[in-house]
Amino acid sequence: MKQEIDLFLNYLDVERGLSQNTIQAYQNDLYQFAEHFSHPGRVGRQEILDYIHRLKGRGYTPSTMARKLAALRSFYTFLCSEGKIKENPLAGIGSPRLGKTLPKVIPPEKIAQMIEEANHSGNLRDEAILELLYATGMRASELISLNLGDVELEEGYARCQGKGKKERIIPIHQRAIDTLRTYIKESHPHILDRESPLFLNRRGERLTRQGLWQIIKEYAHKVELEVTPHTFRHSFATHMLSGGADLRSVQELLGHSNISTTQVYTHLTRERIKEVYDRTHPHSV
Repeated sequence: MKQEIDLFLNYLDVERGLSQNTIQAYQNDLYQFAEHFSHPGRVGRQEILDYIHRLKGRGYTPSTMARKLAALRSFYTFLCSEGKIKENPLAGIGSPRLGKTLPKVIPPEKIAQMIEEANHSGNLRDEAILELLYATGMRASELISLNLGDVELEEGYARCQGKGKKERIIPIHQRAIDTLRTYIKESHPHILDRESPLFLNRRGERLTRQGLWQIIKEYAHKVELEVTPHTFRHSFATHMLSGGADLRSVQELLGHSNISTTQVYTHLTRERIKEVYDRTHPHSV
């Protein structure tokens, strides 16, 4: 089974160009599946249903169940297209229904407080990270992958590589530009290599996802919040739409291939409008 899985993972990397994080998630789910079955061709519809029942018994959430089934469905679709099996055992098996969960959003004043905390601490790197996350709505993986040559401060934009290795250009506002310029001048005074990592850890190496998470956690705690780097992305999109940006522009800035992914943020802005209406209209109950 693992031989077929590794072949599929290689296909996702080489031909589909999926991110390493996505490929790792597929690998984890499929290797778990391989613990129960020795060969994909010996798995039928009933075996899949039994496996789903097993997962439910282990207390997985509907969203996790849906992700694991999506990995299996893609895997078996690939095997069918390669002629390694004749029938897809997941044909006709649906995914669990997911309730709509709206992403958490940080109020603008709280983001300002977090940035101010970094400024007061004198940590230019952390201040630049917070400014850039909120200025661009980048994913955590995109931000830590930035090199010096990816930020063009004179022109006022950052270049990042998103999912599917798709490159996009994101404008940066002047405040973030000024913070980044000061940070780069202090932390990279003698580095001219445009391929050098933009954000470094204490050992002078590229900042990791775990390191970024710890930075966000530290400043969120100082302003009594519990957030993740991705919360900045949600906040960026919601605040842009609330400020009057059109959905297509926000879609492009976020790097969403499908506009339906971006539309979740319109629910947040509508809820905010309704909240303001209910609180301020004289006849509102």
